[in-house]
Amino acid sequence: SASDDGRGRSLTGTPPDGIRLSTGPGGLRVVSEAMPGLRSVALGVWIGVGSRYERQEQSGVSHFIEHLLFKGTPTRSAREIAQVFDGLGGEINAATGRDSTLVYTRVLDSHVDEAFDVMADMVQRPTLHDLDQEREVVIEEIAMYEDDPDDLVHDLAASALYPDQPLGRPVIGTADVVGSVSRDAILSYHGRHYCAPNVVVAAAGSLDHERLAELSARLLADLPSSDAAPEILPPSPSAPRLLVRERPTEQYHLCLAGPGISRDDERRHAHALLDSILGGSMSSRLFQEIREVRGLAYSVGSYTVGFQDGGQVGVFVGTRGDNLGLACEVIATELRRMGDEPVAPAELRRAKEHLKGRVVLGLESPSTRMNRIGRSILSGSELLAIDDLIERIEAVTADDIQGLAAEFWNPERLCAAAIGTSRALVELATAKLSPALSQAA
Repeated sequence: SASDDGRGRSLTGTPPDGIRLSTGPGGLRVVSEAMPGLRSVALGVWIGVGSRYERQEQSGVSHFIEHLLFKGTPTRSAREIAQVFDGLGGEINAATGRDSTLVYTRVLDSHVDEAFDVMADMVQRPTLHDLDQEREVVIEEIAMYEDDPDDLVHDLAASALYPDQPLGRPVIGTADVVGSVSRDAILSYHGRHYCAPNVVVAAAGSLDHERLAELSARLLADLPSSDAAPEILPPSPSAPRLLVRERPTEQYHLCLAGPGISRDDERRHAHALLDSILGGSMSSRLFQEIREVRGLAYSVGSYTVGFQDGGQVGVFVGTRGDNLGLACEVIATELRRMGDEPVAPAELRRAKEHLKGRVVLGLESPSTRMNRIGRSILSGSELLAIDDLIERIEAVTADDIQGLAAEFWNPERLCAAAIGTSRALVELATAKLSPALSQAA
């Protein structure tokens, strides 16, 4: 079966056994997974808005609103919200990404009603108390982020790959926008995106789905039923280019970025294995060759990110200037080898067991399960039973991985970003990765 999720995306298939999905008033969706034997519940309210939905002049508003949800409601102060969750022995937190915002908690099953009541109040009725004070908090968070090149270089790489696009801007936003956006603009943005068709309630643990659905319909009844949010623009990757931010640092922080595959691409399991083999594990090629064999870096690795309509691949390393050129040579060699040579059977088997272990062990946590089902339903992506997921991982071949490497991980097609003392040194080093980067510089 298939149904529309209120955003023009399609929800395909029937949820796996143990997962219940229902749609309530106004299009509000509720998904749950019972985990017998537990005494706790992980509960999340997912909202389909993040930095991808922001115009340039709104950069960081989604994240700012996430902060403001905690500053009070018409009936509860910020202090009272904190005291409630401390008194329940639970935790309350939130996170903003490129395409979603999540408010989540984990509490004893006997405290779900009270915890949900407070969360629903926060999500629906933020009063934006202490707005100017919270501006300063977020501006300090932005300053802290700007002072950390190990984090900043990843957003700089995204900016190189997706210039002048929401995907190329940091989720945290800019101090200029956060410092000047008006209360009316914030309330308008909140009202436009925090609406029933754009919200998913997800829970995992000791719960009853019918009870959760009834609570959701009652406690979130004030969410608007309209959905006027704009569609996101498809990603438009740049040709290879190099961005360098010069600043006095002890290390040079380098990140490569290229387009990847979407979160629902049938090749995503092969891509996850490729990442594990290349730089996503302790036995990976980059970790072993750059850190363990040559001692060129402490921090080195790779990653993949899937969006609704595309993705991103990345390689990162932090090393001293004297080692940067050699580190780039090694990275280039390993990237080309992934596309030129099939992965050996023993290496592929190790990667499969590593990935299966990460998946299965992670799903012993109710928070992980809540995240999995909530994100899947919100984004309209495929939700697989664990046995089906393992079967798909096992079906990946060395040819599958080699084909992905040749298409997406060729150093000649990647953008690069670096933070360090000398732009000239970065240009010399990255020329060893790709002449295209040298010319783009």
